Amino acid sequence: MSNFGHARHTATSLFLILTSVWLLLVFSHSAAAVTYTISGINDDKIKNNVRVHLNNMQVEPGLLEDIYWQDELKSTVATAVEPFGYYNAVTDVEVTGEQAVSVTVTLGTPLKISNVTREIIGAGREDPVFRKKFNSFPLKKGDIMLQPAYESFKSSMFNHALSHGYFDYSWQATRLDLVREQREANILLIAQSGPRYRFGEIKIIGEDKAKAIIKRLSPFKPGEPYSASKLTRFNRALNQSGYFTRVIARPVVKDAEGLNVPIEVSVQHRPRDIFDVGIGAATDTGPRLKLGWERPWVNSRGHSLNANMFVSAPEQSLTTDYRIPMDNISTDYISLQAGYQFVEYENSETESETLSVSGHRYWQAQDSNWQQDVSLTYLRETYLQGIAPEATTSLIMPGYGIRFRDKDDDLNISNGTYVSLLAQVGRDNLGSDINFAKGVAEAILIRTFADKHRFTLRSELGAIETNNFDRVPASLRFFAGGDRSIRGFAYRDVSPKALLVNPVTGEESLDPIGGKYLATAGVEYAYQVAQNWRVAAFTDVGTATNDLDQALTYSVGMGVHWISPVGPVRVYVGRGFPTEGDPTFRLHIILGPEIL
Repeated sequence: MSNFGHARHTATSLFLILTSVWLLLVFSHSAAAVTYTISGINDDKIKNNVRVHLNNMQVEPGLLEDIYWQDELKSTVATAVEPFGYYNAVTDVEVTGEQAVSVTVTLGTPLKISNVTREIIGAGREDPVFRKKFNSFPLKKGDIMLQPAYESFKSSMFNHALSHGYFDYSWQATRLDLVREQREANILLIAQSGPRYRFGEIKIIGEDKAKAIIKRLSPFKPGEPYSASKLTRFNRALNQSGYFTRVIARPVVKDAEGLNVPIEVSVQHRPRDIFDVGIGAATDTGPRLKLGWERPWVNSRGHSLNANMFVSAPEQSLTTDYRIPMDNISTDYISLQAGYQFVEYENSETESETLSVSGHRYWQAQDSNWQQDVSLTYLRETYLQGIAPEATTSLIMPGYGIRFRDKDDDLNISNGTYVSLLAQVGRDNLGSDINFAKGVAEAILIRTFADKHRFTLRSELGAIETNNFDRVPASLRFFAGGDRSIRGFAYRDVSPKALLVNPVTGEESLDPIGGKYLATAGVEYAYQVAQNWRVAAFTDVGTATNDLDQALTYSVGMGVHWISPVGPVRVYVGRGFPTEGDPTFRLHIILGPEIL
């Protein structure tokens, strides 16, 4: 390159850089330079809209006196007030400072609607739902002409038509005549609905082994009028069924046969076998390990099988669950369960070995938070309690349970409600060793106010009626104390106690053996101090007893919540006040939400 060419290239580059810097300074300065004082408008919505429009203007402060800029400002104000019916507003502009402008607006008389003409052409004319929506046009004769309401209705009417199967819908005519001199507006709306389409056949894209399940989940039948809400319900049921890693159902209007629109379902099934490993810890159980296996597809009818093994210092268990879907697959099913559990609680000198087999029939109405459960359970438990000799009890227990669960998040719950009622009975002339009846009620209420103040109320009640309490298995008796009961006490430490003599040392001790009745309650207040942190204070009260006249134990304490990415971690220090003996201190660490 010649020296001349090089110099010219350098000069051009320098010019472009200086120009860019100058423009950046001008626009950045002007964008933040001018402040506006607006008067003459009492309605905050109108004033705010004017301010937004003015703030979007860009002007160099040195041009504020320019007549052309002031005309542009007046035009901007006029544009801002017209949607509210003021089409003849007058604006006065006064420059009050180097970067300050006073804007005085005289709105005048708004345009009012003198005539509204509306008509439906097509099948929608005979559709009461379509007609009701069309007749909900918010503007009528004598109203101020609010253009946003007019435009919003046109959009919402179009969306309503599409969501109800009027895929050929169009506005045959829409006209807004503004007669400014007479302060009047005339509205014309003529809707061409076209025909209403119907649901066609379901077409599965991908492996079709779920064909029967997908059709059972469908809330519509071919030939029914199309409804977007039913398709949304269908998608929700598919995703909540637990059979697919990805699934979506959509209408394919271009492939409609006549007025029947096929519904295309794209599916990707879950793997044949799913394995899960969970490691955790809690002050009640210490370190714990959970191993899970699931087979989502046992057969094409949607039967599924899962097994879980749980290992901790006091408890080891193995459970299996075979599920058979019924009408509503995700909430309506039969569950056949079997389990083995071995438990050894050192603080209560309790050992139990339990074998159980049960059948459950669960059902839950569509869009309901209530789930019901009718069950039949066979339980055989061999247990050693305190100094009592080893015993074995067998029970056959029909049962009924009902649960209400509602929460705003699966992990970090700000507002939630949980209610559970369960009853089981056994008769010595119907396969059980003793007469037995047990009822348990539990409730949790979580409410958060002003995003910072979180209250948790918790209560549990239970009772056992039997002709031989000594033969009631340890796993069915009531104990209190621990992380999710009366904090400040060890796990299962609040209970009737029996005298135990150590056969080696001869040392005597009182150990919990479980009671006939349970009553606990707790209240907790937590305050959010940072985005993922809360501090808390609580008090718990209650007992597990054989005598309802016995005094209650209670506790008080404080704690901290960390809202981790995998769920809340709650740490508490509680001081328990037993009915006899000295107060106790206890550290509690809980992983997971209060409502599961």
